[in-house]
Amino acid sequence: MRESLASRGCVIFVGNLPGDVREREVEDLFIKYGRIRHIDLKTPPRPPAFSFVEFEDPRDAQDAARGRDGYDFFGNRLRVEMSRGARDRGPPPAPPTFRGRGTGFRVLIKGLPISASWQDLKDHFRSIVKPAYTNVYRERGGVLGVVEFDTREDLERAIRKLDDTEFKNPFDRAYIRVVDESDDRGNRSRSRSPRGRSGLCMLYMGLFRV
Repeated sequence: MRESLASRGCVIFVGNLPGDVREREVEDLFIKYGRIRHIDLKTPPRPPAFSFVEFEDPRDAQDAARGRDGYDFFGNRLRVEMSRGARDRGPPPAPPTFRGRGTGFRVLIKGLPISASWQDLKDHFRSIVKPAYTNVYRERGGVLGVVEFDTREDLERAIRKLDDTEFKNPFDRAYIRVVDESDDRGNRSRSRSPRGRSGLCMLYMGLFRV
């Protein structure tokens, strides 16, 4: 997929396709919106499948993204959006609502490739620690991952071992950042500060003791 075409707004991403979908079926979904130049269908070993569809006219791509996003395709609710690099018109989307297990020990994963799935994210993390919950949210311009853990110790180990590491799946690879978004992260930082000030006072007392 040529980057120049994506930057012109001619390419859409189609996610949550059935694992046995065929290229002709993807074409039938979008042919009514305009002339299609190319379809790049990806069928990983584990569903869902996804595809990139390239139109000749960026206006047709925009119409297709609006018209097919949320469409029920053989029981699969499609996720259709402009591919990363496409021109972004209008206000930015609202932040996604994270509905995890509610453990409170949560990290956000930034820098994921657009092909990343929640299964890929789970595989990446369980090489170090078992996650309680994983999910991915597709936004304009990229993919955001969410991972929850049962304990803070698991969360901190994951950050130490996996922040700024290479994430890869059968289609892409990228370096990711793992950011602490736990419910208690503010309390922890505030609870540490009095100890820091107390230690600093003791240091001064020792320096000026006569």
